[in-house]
Amino acid sequence: MDVIWWGIPIVGCLALAGCIAAALLPPRRDRADALRPLANTRRLTGLAEYARAARRHTITAVAAVALLLFAFVTAALAAARPTGLPALSRAADTEQPEDIMVCAGGSAEDPAVNATLRHFATAVGQFGAERIGLTSPDRRLIPLTRDYQFAAGRFAAYAQPQPLISSVTYADYTTTVEDVIAMCLTGFADFDSRVPVRRSLIYVGPATLGAGRALFSAQQVRDMASAGDVQVNAISEVDGLPGELARDTGGRVATDIRDIRSHPPPARPADVTAAPSAETPDAVLIAALLAVLTLLAWPWVVRR
Repeated sequence: MDVIWWGIPIVGCLALAGCIAAALLPPRRDRADALRPLANTRRLTGLAEYARAARRHTITAVAAVALLLFAFVTAALAAARPTGLPALSRAADTEQPEDIMVCAGGSAEDPAVNATLRHFATAVGQFGAERIGLTSPDRRLIPLTRDYQFAAGRFAAYAQPQPLISSVTYADYTTTVEDVIAMCLTGFADFDSRVPVRRSLIYVGPATLGAGRALFSAQQVRDMASAGDVQVNAISEVDGLPGELARDTGGRVATDIRDIRSHPPPARPADVTAAPSAETPDAVLIAALLAVLTLLAWPWVVRR
């Protein structure tokens, strides 16, 4: 086990030592309200009832101090952000986040592109752990975001008759499908992150865009998709590089976005080498909560 913030346990130990020292200090002799010792108390302390009451008081005090000490230590440890402890198991298929990049290779007037934009304009409202983005051949229209209200508004706006591609032309370059997919792949963040994230690229548009000189080759695009563990899907009636990538990465080639979204990428296995670096305060927080609940219930238990 390790902790991220060592300063918190150190400060907590110093504060605890100060509290213990203050409790062990001898009482002041000059206090006016100091109680004087009583005489002839042996008759009282010799009673069996008194002995039982004193024993119960001692046990209660020791248990309360122990619980308070345990709750203090576990709370300080949880605040220090521990790592490497056992964590509660989670449903990977339902809780593992997913990054979705919509890759528009055509204009908004294209029926398939328009239907996809309209679909996500309403579907993002049902998202929970997903990030959604939109890329055109020459612009990142929507970076990956979990601001679903913003994304829904942008998808709805781009579904209206307006150009998704800028009017800039080049003398020695023509956009190719390889370059479009490569640009869409670069929209996924943290390719080197060991935190398991499902990545899904949905290409919608023609299978070929131009025959000019491409910046990326088909093999380079395949390597990028493999390096990022990206599932490529294609909404296209004609096969080509998008269809090949879909077959290579476990995606689908379909004519309907609902068919693709009904088969999301499977959960990625967590990297066991990355487990110690993740915060695992679950066990510590549960222990602290149990100690606090026991302290709250202790007076009721004693009275019974």
